[in-house]
Amino acid sequence: ILFADYEMSFAIIEFIGEWNDAIENDVMILKREIIDPLIKLGINKYILIGENILNFHSSDECYYEEWYEDVTEEGGWVAMLNMPEQSKYDFVNTRINKYVDLIEFPEWRTYSPNNLFSKVDNYILKKLN
Repeated sequence: ILFADYEMSFAIIEFIGEWNDAIENDVMILKREIIDPLIKLGINKYILIGENILNFHSSDECYYEEWYEDVTEEGGWVAMLNMPEQSKYDFVNTRINKYVDLIEFPEWRTYSPNNLFSKVDNYILKKLN
């Protein structure tokens, strides 16, 4: 977790290495050990930095769907920034992008956390309208 703002209800989390739902069930561990406690603290908007996900191995989408349902009830969302093409292909191929918005925003590091949140939030609001 790079940053969390409990007043604005958002967190920025960066992923590094392999994301393996097929064998290690990484999304279940993420959901149960990190996301669920954050949701209890009022966080309902998640910016996931995915530029360093080297490999993505999918399983089913139930934890992504659960996460999506948990946060959208309160007007929240989940966005993944800058996922590498090969990982994005696998992510889209398994239709997980129904629950996680995939956004290209290479200059994210030049923004403060609050400004990054504003940019991503505005992008998602425009998409919804």
